[in-house]
Amino acid sequence: MIFGKIDFINLLPFHVFIKRYAQTTQFHQSLHYHKGVPSVLNREFAAHRIDAAFISSITARNCSHFNVGIVAKKEVLSVLSRPNADKDDRDSATSNLLARILDIHGEVLIGDKALRYYYSGGEHIDLGGIWHERTGLPFVFALLCTHHHSNELRRLSLAFVSKKVKIPYYILMEASRKSNLSPAQITHYLTFISYKVGVKELRGYKRFLKEAKAKGLSPSMRKIRYR
Repeated sequence: MIFGKIDFINLLPFHVFIKRYAQTTQFHQSLHYHKGVPSVLNREFAAHRIDAAFISSITARNCSHFNVGIVAKKEVLSVLSRPNADKDDRDSATSNLLARILDIHGEVLIGDKALRYYYSGGEHIDLGGIWHERTGLPFVFALLCTHHHSNELRRLSLAFVSKKVKIPYYILMEASRKSNLSPAQITHYLTFISYKVGVKELRGYKRFLKEAKAKGLSPSMRKIRYR
């Protein structure tokens, strides 16, 4: 299996988990990584050059998935709009669209660069927070999607959301070095992220797709497949 890997802090718990999971199953014998930012992995997944990945929500609307994603209950800290001329984040798909749906103007920042800006105290609007204020629903930024390997991905997904993942200190320090965020900042940020896509999260996701379609910001959508 070729797995699309996004090296953002929000997926650090998943990367720790999948490494452990692969070592305890035959999964590791076929697992290979293809790294990229969300917008690149969206294209690679659509072209069937990777088998599974966390795919941006607006792109994942027709994908098979197992109710695992990147979710912000309220604020997210890593998807921001800062005062500036309107500008999309080229690494993103869903976040740029969310800003348009919310009619938020400014420069969209996502991922670790958004976190660095947040923790520097820069003026910003948290897009996840505004979404929750207006809808009362969590926002699903990405879904773990697959073309095949369905049984293995189902087992992996269930195992991942069944218990909290503890991040070893040495991995936390390595993530700190790479991201230029302190271990305390990383730990604090991860309290704003969840991964299980339940009933309320699905309601938020469908609301997002509906509003995107209503505003003409998304192509016509076929039925979403949930497994």
